[in-house]
Amino acid sequence: MIISIVNIKNIPVAALQHLDTAETVAQSIEKFREWREESGCSPVTEKRSFGIAQSNPEARVAETFHFDICGEVDADVPDNAYGVLNKEIAAGRYAKLRHKGSLATINLKVNALSRDWLPTTQECRGDSPIFFEYLNIGLAAPDSELITDIYFPLR
Repeated sequence: MIISIVNIKNIPVAALQHLDTAETVAQSIEKFREWREESGCSPVTEKRSFGIAQSNPEARVAETFHFDICGEVDADVPDNAYGVLNKEIAAGRYAKLRHKGSLATINLKVNALSRDWLPTTQECRGDSPIFFEYLNIGLAAPDSELITDIYFPLR
């Protein structure tokens, strides 16, 4: 496991809040994709794609899973029928770990950061949520070739 400590600046994003079960997040992703195509505010081929885990899918009531589906933006998002809002990924220090492969197994790496790596360091978990940067999500890559960077907040 190769982990690097990085400092990031605030990242303005357009966000669609998924407030349902983890199993239905694909429907929200499709809705966000439609918004991106229709609005042109965050073209998937030109802007970065993110997910912000506002709650842990393993430690929650199923109906209250909160996950923000995001695309980087240069300007404020106008009012829209999709419910896409202006948000920001918080600046700060993060442990960064790359995940290659299906998103169905990404929680194994998140758990390894939290349960295995963090206790062996002098680091403390920060207050911001964990977020993901999907590096090739819009390029029609098969699940086995997806590349996702995991950002774990530190103090």
